[in-house]
Amino acid sequence: MDEQTIVVRKLTPGIGAEITGVDLARPLGNHAFQAIHDALMQNLVIFFRDQDLTHDQQKAFGRRFGELHIHPTSIATVPNHPEVLVIKADEKSKFVAGEEWHTDVSCDPEPPMGSILYLKEVPPDGGGDTLFASMYRAFETLSPPIQKLCESLTAIHDGAQVYGGRFGQKPKEGGFPKNEHPVVRTHPVTGRKALYVNRNFTTRIVQLGKRESDALLNLLWDHSETPEFQCRFAWRPNSIAFWDNRAAMHHAMWDYFPHRRLGYRVTVKGDKPFYRA
Repeated sequence: MDEQTIVVRKLTPGIGAEITGVDLARPLGNHAFQAIHDALMQNLVIFFRDQDLTHDQQKAFGRRFGELHIHPTSIATVPNHPEVLVIKADEKSKFVAGEEWHTDVSCDPEPPMGSILYLKEVPPDGGGDTLFASMYRAFETLSPPIQKLCESLTAIHDGAQVYGGRFGQKPKEGGFPKNEHPVVRTHPVTGRKALYVNRNFTTRIVQLGKRESDALLNLLWDHSETPEFQCRFAWRPNSIAFWDNRAAMHHAMWDYFPHRRLGYRVTVKGDKPFYRA
């Protein structure tokens, strides 16, 4: 592969880019890896079309970015590939993964760095798009007094309300993950500040009373879901989305029932969120 053919095309000024000129089924050379890494850091989510990967090849791509994450509760994995989550919806589905704005597994003590979703089947008449939102922009567009307040706060992220509540899963030994993270986190690579709360997992702000916590969280959630912070990806078979879980939220549209959508996700381990003034 001629690694000089890699092209990065932005979808919006603030978030999202499509990458062409790379076959992810083949081992990434250093130039290709750096180009993809830099595109992810600059655009928060990157997309690839017309890829044909085995589970081992998808895992190998993910491992170029770090050790792979094992989901704390899900049993919807590929046999002999515990790192590969099955993302599936059909006429029997009562819910789908990702149908609320969230960052993946933010209830973990060290939430994932990023996720790589590979769709093999998509609905026949469209639908099933994924929306992504820049949490850099969500923080940067808050008024300075609210920024300063948020920088002083931490919040609880609890897996029980999602995995035990909506999904009806049983906790593994030790219960569902539940952890405290800063409301504003500093990205460990770019140094930029990102808002770090989401509707799925964030249950309360530690330093505030319940009414104050609920009011501020609702304000932050509504603000972070502003369309101007977003890009939207229309899936085709054999497409891949790779998002930076530290500074982007996403939302999977479930507008295609009863049709089928099938894909596989590998997730790269991250580090403990921190805030640096």
